[in-house]
Formats: sequence, C-alpha cells, structure tokens
Amino acid sequence: MAKKKILTIPNSILRKVSEPVTKIDTETKKLMDNMLETMYAAPGIGLAAVQIGVLKRVIVIDLSKADEKKDPLFIINPEIINKSNELASYEEGCLSIPNQFAEVKRPISCKISFLDYNGKKKEISANGLLATCIQHEIDHLNGILFIDHLSKLKKDLILKKTNKQKIKIDRVVV
Repeated sequence: MAKKKILTIPNSILRKVSEPVTKIDTETKKLMDNMLETMYAAPGIGLAAVQIGVLKRVIVIDLSKADEKKDPLFIINPEIINKSNELASYEEGCLSIPNQFAEVKRPISCKISFLDYNGKKKEISANGLLATCIQHEIDHLNGILFIDHLSKLKKDLILKKTNKQKIKIDRVVV
C-alpha cells in the first residue's frame, strides 16, 4: 500500500465527473487499499478516488473511532436508489478543502447499490453520519464539492480563506 497526495482546490480535476469501473482487478483493489491508507493518514472518514487524481467511481469510508477496530466500507460504482425527504445538518469538512467546515443539509437517510471490494453487488440503507458521508463522497464522483451546497456568500468566504492559507504555505523563505 502507498499513501497518495490528496488534491486540494482549486485543482480542476476535482470538478470532473468520474468514470464507472468496468472490472475489479488487482489494480482496482490496489487503488482502494491506497485510498484507505491515504484516508487514515489524513485523517478522514471518507475519500473518493478523484481526490487522489483517479477519475474512477470508487469511494472508501470508515466511521470507526481511533480506539475502535477499523471497519472500512469499499464502494464501487455507487448509485443512489432513494433518499429521504427529511434533511439533517452536519458540519462537513473535506480533505480537498483543508481546515474549512460548514453546516450542510442533506437527506438524513439514503439507500445505495454498489459493488464491494470483491465485485459483489450490494445494497445498503444508511442513516445519519454514514448517509451524509456517502452523499458527500458520491458528490465528489460527480465533480461536486460540499461548498457547492452553501450560499454564495459562505462559499466565497471559504474559498477566500483557502486561498489565504495556500499563500501562507507557498511563501517559504529558505
């Protein structure tokens, strides 16, 4: 396994739509293993392949706490079957928009179909944080970032803060 670099805004790849995976082979499994290692190291609870520059419809998620046994969920070619009409707010962040958080309203539950790590077709119904995480990561596969769910004012504020952080990071005197 190898830790990969996580792309951050304004990288244009993050706005591209990811392609479906046509076969699950050792390369696909290696991608998922690398994504998982990258996500754990970040640390984060979800990562889409596009965030490491791979335009494939692949997601890894693990909501387990630091002191709990790891419980990764590998999601390939996810499709949302249905979403609840009831919304819930979570303060979301994103590994591709470092150190920025905002409250986002999303359906409180959803049902998805997908292929697992071994290519087996599965369906799950998710609620609460898992539902939010799944929807956040599926958005990534469609070139959508969590800031796109915010008002223009809030989105612009986050983008401005992110640009200031980049300038500070880029200004290194040696």
